[in-house]
Amino acid sequence: MMASNKNGTLYLGVTSDLAQRAWQHRNGLGDGFSKQYRCYRLVWFECHDDLQEARQRELQMKKWKREWKINLIEDANPDWRDLFDEIAS
Repeated sequence: MMASNKNGTLYLGVTSDLAQRAWQHRNGLGDGFSKQYRCYRLVWFECHDDLQEARQRELQMKKWKREWKINLIEDANPDWRDLFDEIAS
């Protein structure tokens, strides 16, 4: 999940290359939602071995209430740190 800032706008998506996709978001590439709402901070992610499984999880989470997504982030990343440097190295 990408966020504009703590408790800000959230963007949820699936990718096969998290580091590359997070870099694209951070640098405002593309003309979509994350650029419009400045969702440049990687605040939460989970890994799946199967792309179909990841897509199913994405669809499930997109139906979640915002509060549930915030709780998920804060359980793993209470300070809403940008996790990009942890995955990019």
